[in-house]
Amino acid sequence: MQEMLGAGTQEPLRCQRDAFDLPDDVAYLNCAFMSPQLRRVSEVGMAAVQGKQRPWRIGPADFFDDLERLRTLFAQLIHGDADGVAVVPAASYALSTAAANVSASSGDRIVILADQYPSNVYPWRDLAQRSGATVVTVKRPDDGDWTAAVVESIDERTAVVAVPNCHFMTGAVIDIQLVGKAARAAGAMFVVDATQSLGVLPLQVDDIGADMVVAAGYKWLLGPYSLGYAWTAPHCRDWRPLEQHWAGREGSEDFANLTAYSDAFRPGARRFDGGEASNFVLAPMAVAALETVVEWSVERVAATVDPLTAAVVDGAAALGLSVHAKPHASHIVGLRLPAGSPGPVVQSLAEANVHVSVRGDSLRVSPYVFNTDDDVARLLEALGAAL
Repeated sequence: MQEMLGAGTQEPLRCQRDAFDLPDDVAYLNCAFMSPQLRRVSEVGMAAVQGKQRPWRIGPADFFDDLERLRTLFAQLIHGDADGVAVVPAASYALSTAAANVSASSGDRIVILADQYPSNVYPWRDLAQRSGATVVTVKRPDDGDWTAAVVESIDERTAVVAVPNCHFMTGAVIDIQLVGKAARAAGAMFVVDATQSLGVLPLQVDDIGADMVVAAGYKWLLGPYSLGYAWTAPHCRDWRPLEQHWAGREGSEDFANLTAYSDAFRPGARRFDGGEASNFVLAPMAVAALETVVEWSVERVAATVDPLTAAVVDGAAALGLSVHAKPHASHIVGLRLPAGSPGPVVQSLAEANVHVSVRGDSLRVSPYVFNTDDDVARLLEALGAAL
């Protein structure tokens, strides 16, 4: 069995398939693409859509209460403080906020990973173009130790280190505690994109020393599309926000005095919220989703998913397939397929109602708590037939 990181130490959950609307004949092993929506989240969303039919029932508190609940829940997941949490429309929004607040100049270096998710690449390329800095792309090393390769790329010229802790293509794990230590020693901003891990891999912001941790909400956090989260460290909370919207200003709760314009922002990271973050449909849905993730606990989710991923790895090895990354996360594994085969293989799997992804030359398999041993067996059977 290939080495995996992130497995929980607590008791696994029972299979949560009944919490989702998944037909019995579908094997969905693709949560890294997008999570299925919880039945509970759908119910909350439908009720929320109907709510605007009677807008007289919407009051000033409704613009803020769900957002504060989201801050609290997200803070629990990262073991941080709710004041540091912003509710954003996408991970790219938060990453662009960080890039807009970096002091970089010619000769500075911005460290990222090869084949990193585009949302954590384009803001840094733009910064490099504006400032004259250089983007340093760390390639996947032959020995698989991406952590060491990133640390070795950080020096006194480094202005930014922007990496995930789990590579979205292969599940490769980066030790962000070690990377964060190197970034701090170099005086560099350290930004972590936890989109493909938060909710499954434990993360404590105090341990990693990040300036910002971001996560889209529609994957492992089970929320709706177009809503995500960003935690910023206390020393970054006076950054300039991307938007100058009214809800981020002090006194914005008082609708009778909105034209008593204030130059002061609401406390913490609330200034970094996206405009209209208090979406009366998406925000309640996201609350229901995060409440579920917190109730299940990251550790128990990991303990549930780990044996499923291990079974995928072992079964793939029996078919002559190896994994792309070692160590890899307990919830994402990238399988190496024969040259030229990923596209046709995925199509063949889909025809068998087995759903995974191709990312680069990797067949990405990402089970979750709704999957069963039968789903894994169906994947391996269909994969063997396709090959």
